[in-house]
Amino acid sequence: MSPLSRIASILTLSSLGLLSLTAQADEARYNQIALRAEVSQEISHDLMHVTLFSEAQNSDPAALAAQITRTLNAALAQARDVKGVSVALGSRNSYPVYDEKGQQITAWRERAEVRLESADFAALSKLTGDMLKDMKMGGMEFSIASPTRKTHEDALLKEAVAAFKARAQLATEALGGSGYKLVSLNLNSGGFQPPMPMRMASMKGAAMMEADATPEIEAGTSQVTVNADGVIEVQMP
Repeated sequence: MSPLSRIASILTLSSLGLLSLTAQADEARYNQIALRAEVSQEISHDLMHVTLFSEAQNSDPAALAAQITRTLNAALAQARDVKGVSVALGSRNSYPVYDEKGQQITAWRERAEVRLESADFAALSKLTGDMLKDMKMGGMEFSIASPTRKTHEDALLKEAVAAFKARAQLATEALGGSGYKLVSLNLNSGGFQPPMPMRMASMKGAAMMEADATPEIEAGTSQVTVNADGVIEVQMP
């Protein structure tokens, strides 16, 4: 056989091999279908977040900074004495106050935050009321603690897989298949809301807390969802 004939034969065989592989790949995907199963659950918020702030104005920026620092130090010491409450400093900033013409600085204004967090709503609520004698309310929110979130996600993950298998079996039977093979499966969790704004019963604003009242807390819930997205290959009889 001449070299040219040999080369032509090799190219022909290579082409046939590629066509065969392509046909096999197409055949493997012929009975594949994509499915999704979703499970969800409402979960009660178990963390309370409170932001308090101190704000003041003074023509002397150094005196102003010292005043804010004293207030912050006292607030930190007060919060650290309450068991089960985590405390941290938030943002702190100052800015100039100008005259009516906006040309000269007449004073300085400073604002600083203290952030509190606890799973003990009653303790944190009482502490907040005590601290509002010297500070102001910046916000109150609720969220789900990470361990709580993980526990519920793990349980929902099993339910999502079971729901996907049930849907896969249903789809197989609807197509007249004798069974199915799992090609791919992706599990994704979501649906947790960010910390929820303050919701309080028997309370009219922060003034109630300033009056040494301990409000009844309504923390609310968030919904968590786990999705199972996958592809199955239906086996036909």
